[in-house]
Amino acid sequence: MGRRKDQEARRTQLHQATLRALHSRGLEGLRLRDVAEEAGVTSAAVLYYYDDLDELMYETFQRAIERFSREREEGAEKFPDARDRLRACVEHGVAAGPDDLLPRLLFEYWPRSLRDPRAATLDATLTERQIAVYYATLVLGEAQGHFALTEPAGQLAAGFVAMEDGFQMEVLAGRRTRTEVIAMLHAYARMATGFDPSA
Repeated sequence: MGRRKDQEARRTQLHQATLRALHSRGLEGLRLRDVAEEAGVTSAAVLYYYDDLDELMYETFQRAIERFSREREEGAEKFPDARDRLRACVEHGVAAGPDDLLPRLLFEYWPRSLRDPRAATLDATLTERQIAVYYATLVLGEAQGHFALTEPAGQLAAGFVAMEDGFQMEVLAGRRTRTEVIAMLHAYARMATGFDPSA
């Protein structure tokens, strides 16, 4: 049990090092040695846990998706009122800025899903989980009498996620601020539900 715990701790350390190294070099320029240096270990030590950099990147992406999705789901579900849930959904979905490591990893890795079926499956899981949070929130808000949906809940939920994805790149590239993107999502919410989350 103790050895398994130590191995898990080491893997977590390597994933955190991968996030930092990715931020410095970008995915295309990333080398196994960069991760090892960031973690303060040798490349051989990294290869004790992973066959190669691709395997490490895949598991890092997988863990990032789980963490991002879980934080958003828990952030929304703690509110019984759908209006508060909608605000929380929007808040959790937008990067803090160019140095926000978790969303940066998700977007750096995304192009691999165009050619790698395993990466595509993970990316689809991420998208569907984000849509599901919005969908549940919109359905709840309609049931509570707070929202008057202008289109089916599933369609509106997908629209929220599509807007987030489109503008997230702007935030990560430093072309728009988090505040600006949240304001645009609030405007979409007003059109979609009749409720103004910024009020």
